Formats: sequence, C-alpha cells, structure tokens
Amino acid sequence: MLTDKKKKYILVGVVAFSVLLTSLSFYFYQAFFSPNILIYSEEPAVLNIPKGSTFSQVRDKLLDQDIINEVVTFSFVAKVMNYTDGGVKPGHYIIQPNLTNRQLVVLLRSGRQTPVNITFNNIRLKEELAEKITNNLEMDKESFLALIEDDSLIAKYGFDSQTIMAMFIPNTYEVYWTLSPPELFERMYKEYERYWTDERLAKAKAIQMTPLEVATLASIVQSETNKADERPIVAGVYINRLERGIPLQADPTLLFALKDFTIKRVLNIHKEVESPYNTYKYAGLPPGPITLPEISSLNAVLNYQTHNYLYFCAKEDFSGYHSFATNLRAHMVNARRYQNALNAAKIFK
Repeated sequence: MLTDKKKKYILVGVVAFSVLLTSLSFYFYQAFFSPNILIYSEEPAVLNIPKGSTFSQVRDKLLDQDIINEVVTFSFVAKVMNYTDGGVKPGHYIIQPNLTNRQLVVLLRSGRQTPVNITFNNIRLKEELAEKITNNLEMDKESFLALIEDDSLIAKYGFDSQTIMAMFIPNTYEVYWTLSPPELFERMYKEYERYWTDERLAKAKAIQMTPLEVATLASIVQSETNKADERPIVAGVYINRLERGIPLQADPTLLFALKDFTIKRVLNIHKEVESPYNTYKYAGLPPGPITLPEISSLNAVLNYQTHNYLYFCAKEDFSGYHSFATNLRAHMVNARRYQNALNAAKIFK
C-alpha cells in the first residue's frame, strides 16, 4: 500500500511530466505551425540556392537575408522533416511572407523553384550574347561562351562560327535558374525551330534564301533602321540589289568588319577594310549576321515590300527614317542633304 509520502512523489512526478509534455507540445506546435518567415515584411523574398549547397549554407542564407526570424526552430523542423544536406535542392525560390517553418521546408525540400525570365536584344558579338543571356541564371557567361564557340558542337546543329548567332532569336524566355549551358543551348535551338514554321520556310524558299541567309539580311536591315514600319521597305531595297547583282553597300557591315560601333559617319577610308563583311567590296550577303535580328526584322525580309527602289539614305531631320530612290542621281541629292545636315551638326566621324 502506497504511503502518503510516495503518493506525494508520484503526484509531483505526474504534474512535472504533464508540464514538460505541455511545454514540449507547445514548443513543437510553435516550431511547426507558427509564422517564422518574413513576419515583418509584406513583400516576398528571393532565395537562390546554388548547386552543391549544404543545409548549413541554406540556413545561413535564410538568416543573412532576414528571411527566417528564428533560426533554432527552423533548424529543428528541418531536422525532423529530414531536410538535410542530402535533401537540399538547388533553385530560384520566391518565399512568401508569414510562412511557417514547416511550409518553408516543404517548399525547399520539394525543389519547386520559380522560373526566371531571360531577355536579350541589341547584341552584335558572342561575348555580349553570353553576358546577357546568362545574366539572370546560375551559370557564368564563360561557360556559355565556350559552348557557342565549340565548332564541333554547333556544326551538329547546322551552324558554323559565323552563322551560330542566327540561332538566337531575341525575345523574353522563361527558364529555370539552374539551367545548364547545354540545356540552354538546346532550348534556344528549339525556339529557333519553332520560329521557322513550314510557312516561313516556304517564304524563304520563294526569295531563294535559306533561313541563315534571311537572318543575315534581317540583321543588316535592322542595323539600318530602328523603325519597324520601315524595315520591309529597306528589305525590298536589298533584295532588289541582290537580284540585280549590285553590291549591298551597307554601312553597318563596315562597322562590324572594323569592330568599331562608335563610328557615326562612314568615310571612304572605312570602305577599304579587307573583310568578307565589307559589302562595298564584295557582292552578295556577308558570311553571317552582324547583329541578332529581331522577329520583326526576320518578318520584314520574309514579307518585304515590292518596289523599284535601289537606294536609300537617312533623312536630314535625323528622325531615323530614310529617303528612298530608284536611281543614283536622285540618291545623290538625298545623300547631299544628309551630309550637309551632318556638317551642320558637326558630326565628322
């Protein structure tokens, strides 16, 4: 029979155990189900987890970026839910305010990263492309540049070192932050194929051009005018010259050959540069694009305006538009007006 003293000890033990159990239950509930994420913020946060990251690195990032309010409970929940080094998944995550530790661990453990946008345009050189296309991705520009300069690889896709830029169609694309260089290259090739529908291929064939030749001409048209409504007219001029065997004499090809894009006034000395891109010396199209042609430029070539113009010159009002001519005499009158405007503006080179 239990003595009063023993009963007292048992009662104290039961009370102590109950208090401990209640405290642990409360701590467990708080750790798992109380908000601990961005509790002082109304805006979501961005968390980038690079490949090969450990749990400690993820935890430190969450703390350094003030995403988690209390690190001990987060670490406890992560351990209970087996979010350890082996469970860390890289990616670009958008973290919403007032999540619980459990909700955050579920998100990170699932690997459900948010896609990012990549945008590239106004690009002439491969180095510029590599920098812009990887700007919002985990990969570095050097790794992608090495890929597009790999002659054996690009040959498998039907390109060479001078035409590879035609594969990249300027636009905004949604991709994952962790995309690898080969995966990005493959994605861009699929976008290139998506653009070149049977209808567009038929239009290219009708003007006796391959898709690469269309891209090359489109890059020249785009470099000549930034006015989308004028590009079909300019494209028609160049197609007229190609059909008649007249050199294109496109000033932007000289700048590309010289690799000097600061020149504002093309002089006779510039026309002497020895390069297959010098369309004053060599008839026909140059070996490849001189800039990444936008979709509007590609469409301008495929849907060029039929007319008899063989010449065009920038208008003297510097509006960005051009004056067109069917003969050299009329063109020289237009050119003289523009040259006088350059002189008046003191633009000599």
